[in-house]
Amino acid sequence: MSETRGSGTGAGVQSGEPAPAVWAPLAHPVFRALWIAQLASAIGTWMQTVAAQWLMVQWGPALVALVMTASMLPVFVLGLPSGVLADLVDRRRLLVAAQLLMLVTAGALAGLTWAGLTTPVVLLGLVFLLGCGTALMGPAWQAIQPELVPREQLLQAASLGAANVNIARSVGPALGGLLVAVAGPAWVFALNAVSFIGVVVVLARWRRPAQALVGGERERALAALWAGGRYVRNDPEVRRVLLRVLLFVPPSAALWALLPVVANRVLGLGAGGYGLLLAAVGVGAVSGAAVLPRVSRRWGSTLLVAVGSAALAPVLVVMAVVDVPALLAVLLVVAGLAELAVLSTFNASLQLLMPAWVRARGLAISMTVFMGGAAFGAAFWGALASRIGLTETLLIAAGVLLLGAATVGVWPLSEAAGLDRSASMHWPVPSLVFEPPPDRGPVLISIEYRVPTENTAAFVATMQELALARRRTGGMDWGLYQDADDQQRFLENYLVASWSEHMAQHGGRLTGADRELEEQAWALLMEPPAVTHAFAATGRRIRQGQGVAPRAVRGITGEGQPEKEEGSNKREQGEGGMGFERDRHD
Repeated sequence: MSETRGSGTGAGVQSGEPAPAVWAPLAHPVFRALWIAQLASAIGTWMQTVAAQWLMVQWGPALVALVMTASMLPVFVLGLPSGVLADLVDRRRLLVAAQLLMLVTAGALAGLTWAGLTTPVVLLGLVFLLGCGTALMGPAWQAIQPELVPREQLLQAASLGAANVNIARSVGPALGGLLVAVAGPAWVFALNAVSFIGVVVVLARWRRPAQALVGGERERALAALWAGGRYVRNDPEVRRVLLRVLLFVPPSAALWALLPVVANRVLGLGAGGYGLLLAAVGVGAVSGAAVLPRVSRRWGSTLLVAVGSAALAPVLVVMAVVDVPALLAVLLVVAGLAELAVLSTFNASLQLLMPAWVRARGLAISMTVFMGGAAFGAAFWGALASRIGLTETLLIAAGVLLLGAATVGVWPLSEAAGLDRSASMHWPVPSLVFEPPPDRGPVLISIEYRVPTENTAAFVATMQELALARRRTGGMDWGLYQDADDQQRFLENYLVASWSEHMAQHGGRLTGADRELEEQAWALLMEPPAVTHAFAATGRRIRQGQGVAPRAVRGITGEGQPEKEEGSNKREQGEGGMGFERDRHD
């Protein structure tokens, strides 16, 4: 396959090239300003987490774990719609709106706490609303990273983003615990509200360049939602990253869900002591950010994820069986480093694997998997601890983490550094005898190939890989057929839901990797391919993903040609990247 992959490089670093310095993205002014503003906001968020969890400790481990569930469940529910919004609207404005929502909600939580009205239900409800703001912000925030830094610095940007959160985790919990002990949780909630202001100011001052629309037309929301899911379903590399997220996040959620209970009931610590334990996790993550690019380059993504996952298991074991705070604090530094390595690798891999037109939606699906795994995992571990005990639950979670790490030999990550996911508008614009309306469809794309007998096996294998590119960008009901009367003649057929959807394929959905794969297939041909476009003659339309063709265009066999609508068909030479001259076929 033409999509070059390294065997030992980390995501975003190509073999033979020096890795950019870990702090290199901070040289870009907008990234630097947003990073600093996000740091202040993240400190406020971690302060609030300590205050909220500490308020819940008196009601038992199940309710403590639900604080984490309430904060992450909105991303599971709203993550994909938020990704669609981030691909359809101005991402800067969406980020500002999300920050304002969180500012107002945190302010309301502070006011209600001062008034003595914060019950468990109220607290969980407002934490849920703050999670809704996170859900709106997450896909847009990750999708703008390639607009702020060069491609070769994406791993460093992802590491700095994780380090940002973990610097805040080093400072915020300690400050939050101290402030809860001295002034009460209401002041913590108020400071969190103030922390969102800096991000709003920086985003309001950022003059984001105008973004061109793919295919010249903005997608509709439902079609865009379907397109995001369709892309992920037909990209094996993206699916593999999501599988590894699902194997890592739910068992690792036991640490965050049950650490407050361990600190209070096993170690006998107060809010300040719990804050210091969380700070140890942050110290580990900040330390990891400095060495991650070099380690990732040397080990590769798969080994890094395996080692990071396995390193968390001993931490859970110590939480389960040891009551020495100093030892646990040391191991929590290791936990912070390991978690940063794993999550930054996932994030950077997805940034590189997803093309720009669908990046926010793909990242939203990843966030949905991540937050869903964390939310349901936290609820599960909390309920299990209430039922069978804290020690047994932590030991089970450690075992699940080790099992997940052991699966990397079966389900490794693909190295993403060599993939060209930049837009490639190499298909020529179709020249039809009439101009169809954008919503007309379905459209049958039929491409005829002449393949020497000795190239048949290689051609079929290459076309099976190319089928995934057709489906990712809008194709349905793909098939490759060999003529029974002329075995050197092949027909590739697939449906696209509408003419505008097919024009989007021409207008930027294809990538450089897709073009390389097409050229690999075309090199096996006797002559340039010929393309035919046909519309359904019955007027019947199909919905996105229905997967059933109208009768007028349903079947193509080796004994016949696709049915055509009079006056609506054009035969072209070279769609698919070669740019050959077209000839009329009426």
